[in-house]
Amino acid sequence: MPIATPEVYAEMLDRAKAGKFAYPAINVTSTQTLHAALRGFAEAESDGIVQISTGGAEFLGGQYKKDMVSGAVALAEFAHIVAEKYPVNIALHTDHCPKDKLDGYVRPLIAISEERVGKGQNPLFQSHMWDGSAETLDDNLRIAQELLEKARKANIILEVEITPTGGEEDGVSHEINDSLYTTVDDAIRTAEALGLGEKGRYLLAASFGNVHGVYKPGNVVLRPELLKELSEGVAAKFGKASPFDFVFHGGSGSTAEEIATALDNGVVKMNLDTDTQYAFTRPIADHMFRNYDGVLKVDGEVGNKKTYDPRTWGKLAEASMAERVTAACGHLRSTGTKIK
Repeated sequence: MPIATPEVYAEMLDRAKAGKFAYPAINVTSTQTLHAALRGFAEAESDGIVQISTGGAEFLGGQYKKDMVSGAVALAEFAHIVAEKYPVNIALHTDHCPKDKLDGYVRPLIAISEERVGKGQNPLFQSHMWDGSAETLDDNLRIAQELLEKARKANIILEVEITPTGGEEDGVSHEINDSLYTTVDDAIRTAEALGLGEKGRYLLAASFGNVHGVYKPGNVVLRPELLKELSEGVAAKFGKASPFDFVFHGGSGSTAEEIATALDNGVVKMNLDTDTQYAFTRPIADHMFRNYDGVLKVDGEVGNKKTYDPRTWGKLAEASMAERVTAACGHLRSTGTKIK
């Protein structure tokens, strides 16, 4: 199937919300990790989301220029071609973009999609994230209003993060403290500024103790039940039940119970990066250790081309990451839910 159209993406999100499941949103940094994500979704018979962060896009742009826009565009164009070989619908998304990178990343990408839509084509990406969590809520929502209007014109969905996620991702970091919990007032102010769909559709990354990166159980206190409080608080004021499409950030190390509670309370997208990075790298490390004298020309020998050929260890990495993506679909209840 091709990359999801705006209509198919909207249907995907609606189905997830109604069915109380979520799509894994897999960060990719290469054509190979893209294939791993697509393969994982296909093997799970789940539609899904593939996303590119600013750091990932810079890496994709090549180390000579490190251009984020060209890196993101190149992988998106590649995805539009190869995704047709996989029997699932895939939405393309850009992950965390802070204020100082908007002009060099999200705004140009939205403009590209708006131009495509003006020509009768589908947008290049289906959604973009504005990470204003380092700004005051007033400034965050003011910029979100501008971006939401641009996204609406380009037939794109916007994702907003209104309060901090702990830890660090692509240079944006927040301490692990009480600020990691969105309040009902925060949610009401968001609805007042961005509407509840009438000004354009958006995904809401609310904070309930989330932390990016690797952490052991007990170091972070997740409160996914908070999402229900936010929904009910906004519903009481605006008269719209289940007003938000929530996103779960910083989910590595979450328990099955925490994930289930988040799904039951409106999460439709859960980001996965740390776990899939490890799944991709682990078999490469194993291969190198097992074939040390083959991948290196030790003591003047010639090595073994079959062991240092990138295709040899690359296939192992792809299979391992795909397996982790398939497992994520099971955890998020999206297995077998692909749109026929």
